[in-house]
Amino acid sequence: MSVLVAEGLQTWYGKSHILHGVSVAVNDGEIVALLGRNGAGKTTTLRSLVGLTRPREGRVTIGGRDTTSWPPYMIAALGVGYVPEGRRVFANLSVEENLLVPNGRTGPWTLDRVYGLFPRLRERRRSRGRQLSGGEQEMLAIARALLLNPHILLLDEPSQGLAPLIVREVFAIVSGMRREGMSVLLVEQNVRAAVEIADVACVLDDGRVAFSGSARDFAGDDERVRKLAGASSADWGKGGSSEN
Repeated sequence: MSVLVAEGLQTWYGKSHILHGVSVAVNDGEIVALLGRNGAGKTTTLRSLVGLTRPREGRVTIGGRDTTSWPPYMIAALGVGYVPEGRRVFANLSVEENLLVPNGRTGPWTLDRVYGLFPRLRERRRSRGRQLSGGEQEMLAIARALLLNPHILLLDEPSQGLAPLIVREVFAIVSGMRREGMSVLLVEQNVRAAVEIADVACVLDDGRVAFSGSARDFAGDDERVRKLAGASSADWGKGGSSEN
C-alpha cells in the first residue's frame, strides 16, 4: 500500500520552472532514494510534498488523502516527518529543549526511546545546538522528527558534511526505520550509501524523472552509478528506465 504518491508535479519558483511532471511513490515500510545532481530538483520535490512550495499542477496523496493544497502543519499532522537540508536545529536551545519543541503525535517514539536510539544525545542533552558536531546535529534533527511519530520520514541530504564513519552510523539508523515499519523518502548525494539501504531508486535530471526502479538493480550497474553526476534523460531512458 502506498503511503505517499506524487503524480505529475509541476513546480515553479517565480518564473523558474523546476519540476516537470515528477512522479514518485513510497510504499509501507519502504525506503526510496531520490537521487540526482545538484539542481536536479530533489529538494524542490520534498518541499512540494510537504506543502512548503506548492506545485502549480499535479497531485500529492498521503495516506489516501489529497494533500496537494494543504499547508505544512496539516501535512505534518498526518504523520509526515521532514528533516530539511542543513538540519535546522535551534542553536541556542539545549538538545533536550530542541527535542521538546515538536508537538508530537502519540505513538511509540518517546524521549526515552529516542535517547536509547541516540545515546550520544542523552550524553549531550544539556549542550546547546551550536555546540554539537555536524553528526550530532543530524542525529538531533532525525530524533526531533521521530518524536512526531511519523508514518513516513522525508530526509534531505542527511550525510552532507559528515565524516564517513558518522555517515555509516546515520545510514544504519535510517535503515532501522524500515524495520520499525516506517517509510522513508531519502534525498542523498552519496549515491552508493543510499542505494545500499534503499528498496527503490528514483533519479531526477533537470526536474524530470530519468530513472525509477529497483535500487539493487541500479546499484549493480556501475556505469549508471558513475554517470549519475552527469545524468541526462536521453541516456537514462535506455535499458528499462521510466521517463516522465
